[in-house]
Amino acid sequence: MLPVETDPDAASLPLHCVAAAELPGFLQRRPPDQSAFLTASGFAAKAGELRLLPGDGGLAGAVLGLGAGTEADESPWPYGGLAFGLPEDSLWHLQDAGLQAAVALGWCLGAYRFSRYRKSARRPARLQLKGESQAALATARAIWRVRDLINTPAADLGPEELAEAVAGLGRAHGAEVEIIEGAALADGFPAIAAVGQGSYRPPRVALLRWGRVGDPLVALCGKGVVFDTGGLDLKSAEGMRRMKKDMGGAATLIGLAELIMTQGLPMRLLLAVGCVENAISDRAFHPSDVIRTRAGITVEIGNTDAEGRLVLADLLRYASEQEPAWLIDAATLTGTARQALGPDLPALFANDDRLAETLLAAGLQVADPLWRMPLHDGYASWLDSSVADINNVASRPMAGAVVAALFLRKFVPEHIRWGHLDLYAWNDSARPGRPEGGEAQAMRALHAGLEKLLSSEKGPAVVSKPAPRHTK
Repeated sequence: MLPVETDPDAASLPLHCVAAAELPGFLQRRPPDQSAFLTASGFAAKAGELRLLPGDGGLAGAVLGLGAGTEADESPWPYGGLAFGLPEDSLWHLQDAGLQAAVALGWCLGAYRFSRYRKSARRPARLQLKGESQAALATARAIWRVRDLINTPAADLGPEELAEAVAGLGRAHGAEVEIIEGAALADGFPAIAAVGQGSYRPPRVALLRWGRVGDPLVALCGKGVVFDTGGLDLKSAEGMRRMKKDMGGAATLIGLAELIMTQGLPMRLLLAVGCVENAISDRAFHPSDVIRTRAGITVEIGNTDAEGRLVLADLLRYASEQEPAWLIDAATLTGTARQALGPDLPALFANDDRLAETLLAAGLQVADPLWRMPLHDGYASWLDSSVADINNVASRPMAGAVVAALFLRKFVPEHIRWGHLDLYAWNDSARPGRPEGGEAQAMRALHAGLEKLLSSEKGPAVVSKPAPRHTK
């Protein structure tokens, strides 16, 4: 439950947010005892610096430093430490109502704890809402959902459970949901079937459709590999340690879909999630196998640990068949993207400059940054195969994220405006607003970017083609 209070009459304490440049004026306006206390304690309004203010009754309020105030206006991170930085279960209201959306989001994100298996030892402080904050709260709820999905171990989140997460979301919002499995999956999504054939938990494709006929169609495709052993090209123990998060791309787009539907964006939504486990058994696909894809393109398996691109290949082709105005996929796809950009910057590849520039600008605006990487045609030949149309890995050990994006591009027709996000979906260590564990990277950037795209252009009204029918 989000740590907020909607009763405007509940007794609460004031929270002041002060930038360093505004500190002298703020001190002059405070009661002398509070001003003297802040000065004596060395309060300098540094970013994240928090002081409790004394009063006759004990606690009279608190003040949070914002530093130079150079972060984006909509950034939640300056406020991410408040939920557990203020006294347990205390109730607070903002003195500056103009900051409420950012504070509410940061407060809620910082209060998140994964509590499925262990309850939090401490209750967070609560924020009293006295203005319009529904968008911030909807965003926080979506991010909590994403984090919960990523943090859940594979034993409790298999392909069926991930598909059910999509179905449950669809039911909550009156969307059409279709779960494809068995023979229908093998026929319509053969690459996904090949990746999942080694697991005792069969793969599925979860499709969610929502929106009004005539609005532009936005298609979202998520890699939902619930656990990645690497297959027969087995990962090391260290390489497998966090592989429950290999469905982070799917989780992020599930959260984005929730936010789109909650806020009623003027669009038609297609969410396609490939729910699959890359496991080891006598049924697992092999290095050097040649598999077919929905697009009719044959793929030589150079490495079974490059399975995420196979999952996305079928999803991207299916989504492209619906002729979307924009097509976006998200995946925890390559380690080389992390080597190039580190854990905090998702790599963005796009075949459309306007799409890329809009998403990049939106990411900066909401402090959820992306970094564009090139679809360099000169590396396309590295995926050549002597026995199939294409190999799933490069012939050279370089530019892995670029080559993976080039592989995906083969399954997207040139006229489709497409963006690919290679993200980490994880916080290696705790920071204000970002607890260690699963993270909804790029979700807010995508939402803000889609809002901008939808406000400036109405895409073609196309009736979606049906997928192979196998509805649960």
